[in-house]
Amino acid sequence: MITAPTALLNGNTLSIADIVAIGIGDKKVTLCETALQACVASRTFLEEEITARKIIYGVNTSFGPMCNQIIEDNQIEALQANLIRSHAAGLGDPLKPYIALAVVAIRLNTLAKGYSGVRLELLTFMRDMINHGIAPYIPECGSVGASGDLIHLSHMALPIIGEGNVYYKNQLRTTADVFHELGITPLKLSYKEGIALINGTSAMTALAAFALFGARKLFNLACVTGAFSLEIFGGIDDAFDADLHFVKPHDGQQAVAAVIRSLYTGSGNITLREDVHSRVREQQKDGVVYETSINVQDVYSVRCTPQVLSPVAEALDYAERVITIEANSSNDNPIIIPAKRKIIHGGNFHGQNIGFAMDSLAIAIATLCNLSERRINKYLDKKINEGLPEHLIPGTVGLTMGFMGAQYLATSTTAENRQLAGPVSVHSISCNASNQDVVSMGTIAARKAFKSVSNAKHILTLEVLAVLQALSFRNAEGLGRGTGKIYSLLNAEFHVYDNTRIFHDDLTRFRKLLFSSQLFDSLEPYTNA
Repeated sequence: MITAPTALLNGNTLSIADIVAIGIGDKKVTLCETALQACVASRTFLEEEITARKIIYGVNTSFGPMCNQIIEDNQIEALQANLIRSHAAGLGDPLKPYIALAVVAIRLNTLAKGYSGVRLELLTFMRDMINHGIAPYIPECGSVGASGDLIHLSHMALPIIGEGNVYYKNQLRTTADVFHELGITPLKLSYKEGIALINGTSAMTALAAFALFGARKLFNLACVTGAFSLEIFGGIDDAFDADLHFVKPHDGQQAVAAVIRSLYTGSGNITLREDVHSRVREQQKDGVVYETSINVQDVYSVRCTPQVLSPVAEALDYAERVITIEANSSNDNPIIIPAKRKIIHGGNFHGQNIGFAMDSLAIAIATLCNLSERRINKYLDKKINEGLPEHLIPGTVGLTMGFMGAQYLATSTTAENRQLAGPVSVHSISCNASNQDVVSMGTIAARKAFKSVSNAKHILTLEVLAVLQALSFRNAEGLGRGTGKIYSLLNAEFHVYDNTRIFHDDLTRFRKLLFSSQLFDSLEPYTNA
């Protein structure tokens, strides 16, 4: 019997890679025994405070602006189910099942930190849901990201109490039917557990994790296509010289330049600055001014790749820090700290950090798309493509159109991503009877970033196809060690586009190759070539 790898949930060490692996079913989850002991201590202290008749928000009070409504002890469990049903008010397309499953995993991890006062029965129930692959049906619209993802997490919580719908084995079914089939008894929530489930940022964090996972692949691929463009156009090496970037030492800029240098090392296509002088002088003619056909400098989409992708690299690192912290934080309210005998009312559920990071990520992705789209245009425009066939047409120009139609995909999608780059985390709208008077819109920002990443995959896929088509005409034999290795891998799957096929089919096949495989999870196999 093959046992699936597991991620240990302890509230402190859940990584973005773990979140993605759990969501897509590559990992199961287990609960840390030490964390469970902390959860028992938290629950025990909460029970003591309830017995002592302490007033605790969301436990024996109502919610939001009705927090001054005190609930008698014989109704405090009914309060929790009422909260979930009333707040399961989302609409729109559902989150993808793998994201919904990641939402459950992140919420479980935050509860396992031991500061939410829930029973072990709830934690083990959520663990078993994940390990069965039961993903809640969660509509995408509804969260303002301030008291956390109340609507999204209420839909997440419905299956726990046996209600709502779930995805099981890729089919959308009622929770009741799936639980009956698997012999699962729904959980009756105790006090604090409803609010602990829905008061948090787990939906926006799951969306953000998957957005970042895709963005990392896009960034790696953008470095690769940057190196290819330099080789295809015989670009000049000194734009990537380490000393150039040393005097403008942004971390991202230096990293991108180093990666691209590593990829083209050993190339016979690169123009050396020291050779430009003599080549230009060889074309000298009489007169005060003469024109050379030799590029003295390359266009910005080739030459400035390190500078353009520098803030993109740094935005990815920033997003990773924020998402990792959020996924391992207690973003509940109130927070229970038994060691200090404190129950603290506050605002850890607020999603401003995720909102800000996802707005930054959307800007970064739009910037990456700008670069890719301009390089695609350079390959296709006969006025600037330095001798490549117009629209990369291998046949009769006019009778066949090459990449002419496909360019519209890159142009339109780049425009869409520019629009999606507009920040949403600044668009606070007061709601909840002005109780939630400053909100983050973090989930909208995360949804937007996820869409931007998906769109960008269209553009980078087309650029890769354009690179391979261009290399079918020239310079494939002289590629560097890293670019040469990547070319061999990709060219084995590539067929020159000659108008005998529907272009969409080529795009679909290569998009899957580039982003549904592990080809560009890391550039180390190519930069160490």
